[in-house]
Amino acid sequence: MDFIVNDLSFEAQFHELSEFDDAISRIMELREIAISFDRSIYCHRNLLSKEVVPGFVMPRAIQAFPEPKRRALMLWFTKHGPFWEDERTHCEDDYLEHNDKIVTDSAIGEAAYCCLTGADRGLVSLVPSSWEYSPIPVVMHRDDDTSELIEVENHWTPERLTDRLSALPSNITTWESLEQITRMRFVHLEFVQTAFSHLSGLPFNPATRDRILTRLKLLDDLKTCFDADGRRTARGFEIINQYFSGDGAYFSDSSDGEKAEFRSRLTFAHPTDECQTMFCTWHGKVRGTPPIRIHFTWPVRANEPLYVVYIGPKITRR
Repeated sequence: MDFIVNDLSFEAQFHELSEFDDAISRIMELREIAISFDRSIYCHRNLLSKEVVPGFVMPRAIQAFPEPKRRALMLWFTKHGPFWEDERTHCEDDYLEHNDKIVTDSAIGEAAYCCLTGADRGLVSLVPSSWEYSPIPVVMHRDDDTSELIEVENHWTPERLTDRLSALPSNITTWESLEQITRMRFVHLEFVQTAFSHLSGLPFNPATRDRILTRLKLLDDLKTCFDADGRRTARGFEIINQYFSGDGAYFSDSSDGEKAEFRSRLTFAHPTDECQTMFCTWHGKVRGTPPIRIHFTWPVRANEPLYVVYIGPKITRR
């Protein structure tokens, strides 16, 4: 479980710079606690545009702090992050609301959508603010007029966050544990025996881990999106439209050139029939060094297994 700084808790609520100093110091303490548990607290670069004291946006307020603290904050919010907009899961067309107010494009909306797609995210909020409660209920409204309630954890005190992280099971910190948990968690997917073997030898990366889990959760969800007659549901079409097409799509097909050049490497043995092979050109994309690909059988049908055949470095690198 990771966390996101709740940008909506920056409400220009502080009357003195000293009050903001106390509040941002507490956020920095929460960040250190998360790091000590091998967790991350994400932020958004637009936090620097927030007014924190009337007439003072964040950079101006930070300039009043001692140099070490000023430098640490500016590095976090401008360089080190991590920044949730770099791996955003929801889009501007999603309709997410809290207490009848739209929270799309906010940390609350992003955390809610992450929870919905399998990447567990909580929030950390400034104190004092109007966000000192948990969970924060968020409603996701879909195009087919259905909706879903997501309850997002929120933390604002070091004691509360420490207690929560102490109660969590150990984080996934190796590729071996990722494989073990993934095979148990995503019960609608069929992983071939060697699917994870290509990660062996690569340095473990928590960001890559989270992106792999997010893509596998979407595939797992897609496999369930069929009605009793085997027709794709509205939710299934929503996943296809949002994640399988357009710029920045999580999933795509290999190009015709790649299919010709790398045909043998994109062909995998069938796990149950020695006489068959599977040409798996569709893949999930995970940015990183090296870039990771998740190859699987396509198309996804109600009455056929969805095989995940490869998780590892990009096969079609020239």
